Amino acid sequence: MIAAVVLAAGLSRRMGRRKLLEPIAGKPLVRWSVEGVQALVDDVVVVTGPDESAVRDALAGLRVRFAINPRPEDGQGTSIATGVGVLAPETEAALVVLGDQPWLPADVVPALVTRYRHSGAAIVAPVYRGAQGNPVLFAASVFGELAALGGDAGARQVVQRDPARVARVELDVDMPDDVDTPDDLERLTAARARRVE
Repeated sequence: MIAAVVLAAGLSRRMGRRKLLEPIAGKPLVRWSVEGVQALVDDVVVVTGPDESAVRDALAGLRVRFAINPRPEDGQGTSIATGVGVLAPETEAALVVLGDQPWLPADVVPALVTRYRHSGAAIVAPVYRGAQGNPVLFAASVFGELAALGGDAGARQVVQRDPARVARVELDVDMPDDVDTPDDLERLTAARARRVE
């Protein structure tokens, strides 16, 4: 079973308001992110902070589970650890997905899963025109390391610990945008509007 752990507990400090709830083309940002991966995996765990009711409402009707990080202010690593901690025992690998990255190219997740299946690598990471990015797939063999994470570095330290266990998928597309600031949101909203014109 392949799962996705969607990180949706951030404090949105640079945005100044709950960025994951910001509407883009009629949907909250976090809903775009979850819908983009939901059909490609067997289980979706959305990690929220203690004040999670608005995120639950934004994802109403979707087949997801929720895990609450009691201290999201301690960094992204704690959210990854929280999500990994509730994965089903039969989960063989999990994608760590950013809740503020709404439009992954359609072939990214299938390419990561295919490389994992064929290589048996413990970690599979996408490389967008030379730059490593997200989401990253982790096999169950490294779940213990993810469960011990803390701080703001996220899973980077796990990826960098042993390069020999990392398979990289080269993708000839730009790094997918994420949203950190009001300018990012404005740019993505405008790009989406152009896409549907």
